[in-house]
Amino acid sequence: MKLFRNGLLALAATLCIPVALSAPAAATTKLKMVLNWKYQGPQGWFFLADDRGYFKAEGLEVVMDQGNGSGAGVPLVANGTYDVAFGDVNALIELAAKKPDDAPIAVYVMYNRPPFTVAVKADSPIKTPKDFEGKTLGGAANDGALKLFPALCKITKIDCSKVNVTNMQPNLREQMLMQGQVDGVFGYVNTIRFSAKLIGVGDDKLRYINYGDYGMDLYSNAIIVSKKLAKDNPEAVKGLIRAINKGLKDALKDPDAAVAAVAKREPLIKIPVERERFDATLTDEMNHPEIAKIGLGNVDMDRLKKSIDILVEANSLPRTPKVDEIFTPAFLPPASELPHKLF
Repeated sequence: MKLFRNGLLALAATLCIPVALSAPAAATTKLKMVLNWKYQGPQGWFFLADDRGYFKAEGLEVVMDQGNGSGAGVPLVANGTYDVAFGDVNALIELAAKKPDDAPIAVYVMYNRPPFTVAVKADSPIKTPKDFEGKTLGGAANDGALKLFPALCKITKIDCSKVNVTNMQPNLREQMLMQGQVDGVFGYVNTIRFSAKLIGVGDDKLRYINYGDYGMDLYSNAIIVSKKLAKDNPEAVKGLIRAINKGLKDALKDPDAAVAAVAKREPLIKIPVERERFDATLTDEMNHPEIAKIGLGNVDMDRLKKSIDILVEANSLPRTPKVDEIFTPAFLPPASELPHKLF
């Protein structure tokens, strides 16, 4: 009897082996994500999340492509080219006002201070937006500041038709400004500041006409996902945000590791400059006082509503999107897990 029982156990064990070996692995969700710009220091938190296995732990494989401006990612998600973008909330508001059925939605807002600016040479006669009239300003077609220029014109009561706006390749922006081919250039403060530094132009050679100084207290870049992804695979969106949030917290603890993760993808970057860019982005674009209360990634709903109203009125948009059409906190980690300070 003992031999018989042992034989049955051995047979059962043998039969279980192929069952265990044939158990399917958990499916991996592949996501295509477009960044706001070329690979630079402030994108290090995304790459840390990848390198440290945070995406993989959430069952995700995330491909991150370089972008061509913060406004460019929104339509690319809307048309299905990408699942995710690190893009401008204000471009999202405009799309939601015009084509609400196509518009994606923001799920994690990272840039909570308005970085939009027109940079001029330090000795330029341009001191205020009124001085733009009669001058030539240049910017990349998908630049967030350029797209918001009509709103700035309306708020500051200047005549946009008296400003000559020309498009340029992004890599020529600072060079064309310093050579006097244009009187000012559109962009994000730190993008211009450090791109200029890379061509040997110190910050003392530039001045900035910042939109935020003229009543445009807007949010900026966020993780934006397609409505289809949010509806069909909410767990993937939650996992994506958890992973990015972990990467961000790691980057805050070790900025050098974050910049090194960028250099791994783009060996030609100048690490000291990108390290400075990383710090400046935290200070100037992400350090709104509200994060101490609500955490980075979340928004103040009243402030976002005011932002929507500013853009709708200034750009004469056909409808006013509701706040929950633009941002949802449904995919955020618990508030205790969000960063509440950056330094």
